[in-house]
Amino acid sequence: MTSLPPETGMGQRAPASEALIDVYDRYFEVIDADSPALLEECHRLRYQVYVVENTFEDPNEHPGGLERDDFDSHASHCLLVHRPSGAFAGTVRLILPLADAPGGSFPFQDVCREPVIDDPRRFPALKMGEISRFSISKRFRQRRTDTMYPDALDENVGRNPVNGDFRRVIPHMTLGLMEGIIRMCVHNGLSHVCAVMEPQLLRLLARVGIRFDPVGPLIEHHGTRQPCFRHLLTLLDEVKANRPDVWAVMTKGGQHVEALLKLE
Repeated sequence: MTSLPPETGMGQRAPASEALIDVYDRYFEVIDADSPALLEECHRLRYQVYVVENTFEDPNEHPGGLERDDFDSHASHCLLVHRPSGAFAGTVRLILPLADAPGGSFPFQDVCREPVIDDPRRFPALKMGEISRFSISKRFRQRRTDTMYPDALDENVGRNPVNGDFRRVIPHMTLGLMEGIIRMCVHNGLSHVCAVMEPQLLRLLARVGIRFDPVGPLIEHHGTRQPCFRHLLTLLDEVKANRPDVWAVMTKGGQHVEALLKLE
């Protein structure tokens, strides 16, 4: 099991009564990958996760240790930064709709042909972004049972996030990337998200109240995947009702909800 270096703050302790958002903010922040250098960091981390560790992509198609594809040309990207070390702990992108070709905006539309996705009232592609390349650095996936996602994103860790051990905060990097997704939706005027997710990730998210609506059955796409989508405000209302601590992290203390309401 790989350990983080001492300077990352693994030994730090926090009061057991401290709110999850305060603990999270001490250790992590999400930044927009809005420069060539930061975009390169996204592509490098994606290469490690999608080419080296999981062999989803052919290394011969991604020279220089950078994983890219055609959808990057109309996508927003963010990075999750581990504050004590400055290391990039994760990245995710949001593929944006094409105004002149909404039916061909997303990889989702290439692998899911359920009738609902052709109905703009039920699947508003022009107001939607696709969650894609959800990646967490192996350096931070340090439990023996971790696969692509930290394994302890559960109700006990969320409700008592510190317990004197920084490793109990590590799994909430997933929430940090979700906050990044919502932020990118706000910046781009989008009210809905879709994704083709691993069932494992969907289960982990559901355990802290984050749920997506399935679109059709499971499919085979780099393994078993579930096409899904959701209206963001509806998703966040459910999270707030069940897990206000998680809601606070995902919405930056409610700031993103106010912005989404203005979009509506």
